[in-house]
Amino acid sequence: MKPRRLSSGILLPSGFLFAGAAAGLKKAGGLDLGLIEAPAGTAAAAVFTTNRVVAAPVAVGRLHLRAAGGRVRAVIINSGNANCATGPRGLRDCLRVCEQVAESLGESRERVFPSSTGVIGVPLPAHRLLAALPRLLRGRRASPAALRQFARAIMTTDTRPKLASVRFRYSGSVAVLTGVAKGAGMIHPQMATMLVYLFTDIAATPAELRRCLRPAAARTFNRISVDGDTSTNDTVLLLASGSTGAHHPERKSKGGAHAHRRPAPADRRRFIAALEAVCASLAEQIVADGEGVQHLVRLRVEGARTEAEAQQVARTIANSSLVKTAWAGADPNWGRILAAVGRSSVPVDPSRIDIFLGAQQVCRQGAACAFDERRAHRTLSQRHFDVSVRLGRGRAAASFLTCDLTADYVRVNASYRS
Repeated sequence: MKPRRLSSGILLPSGFLFAGAAAGLKKAGGLDLGLIEAPAGTAAAAVFTTNRVVAAPVAVGRLHLRAAGGRVRAVIINSGNANCATGPRGLRDCLRVCEQVAESLGESRERVFPSSTGVIGVPLPAHRLLAALPRLLRGRRASPAALRQFARAIMTTDTRPKLASVRFRYSGSVAVLTGVAKGAGMIHPQMATMLVYLFTDIAATPAELRRCLRPAAARTFNRISVDGDTSTNDTVLLLASGSTGAHHPERKSKGGAHAHRRPAPADRRRFIAALEAVCASLAEQIVADGEGVQHLVRLRVEGARTEAEAQQVARTIANSSLVKTAWAGADPNWGRILAAVGRSSVPVDPSRIDIFLGAQQVCRQGAACAFDERRAHRTLSQRHFDVSVRLGRGRAAASFLTCDLTADYVRVNASYRS
């Protein structure tokens, strides 16, 4: 069951407060510290980077989620410093910030969830964050302006904030789900340099949120790539406040305590559809804002034996420097795509492969076919365009979002620390 179309404006799920402030971490100045305050008892679920090198806030975030039984009272995020490869000091700094946020809210430290993004290997100037916290806390509001401030505070090389909202029916009421993301480089499947925060006002258990978040992330954030790199801080956090009327009545257990009732199947489907719609929008916004990106490419691989096969082929094409530079020049060099398919480790039969640029077929059964090269060039000159590959092996398919590779990407990353 599909949710309503994504809202053209920003919707605020009930119960959440947001704030952004400047703590002095970014050399260029500006907002670099963000806060989300959630109602007591807010349920949470998260997925993290699969990189074996993880930042201090990822380690602390995992620990706090377990210790608090999947309940989060506040989220504190800084940009401008990843607090990664900073040793025991990095962990201590992260915990100090969590402690001060928790003390200000009258909560336990374990109910504060931290995130960081920025340069790796530089000690976190925790004293600056601690000095800015009172100002940050005073500024928290339940308003679109405060949410936009928060969205800007978590940006690094992003050129614009990334937000998406949707309304959906849930248990006889109207619920809201809104997401905020940052990410422009080091974007690759199995998470990337992205931070994503998703808020909804339905009531749910942490276990229910986990069951919904993992497949949604797999179908959206794990099917995008800008440059083939995976970072150390990547986090997607889903929070459910239970602050709206859109919740299931509790039933009494045998011992007299209240227990959460599982959502009806139709409600669960609507929530999953809403979650995937917001995640898909944020994923596309991340790729479209990739460092130096001129073209967003919607890649579709069909005719695989399994979905995993299709994803493997798509990932190989999406991360080919030769393919991506051809796209940067709007060059319909389909041979580079064919070569990428051939080295994907999927046992394809070249004589069965077809390739399309937009609606035009440019390769038939693994060989050249007549096509209008000017028309193909015009297709690849568009800001967004489609590329499809048919393997002729089976019926499975996968979609993937990727982009071109430009000289601006090199410029941005060559001077990132300067």
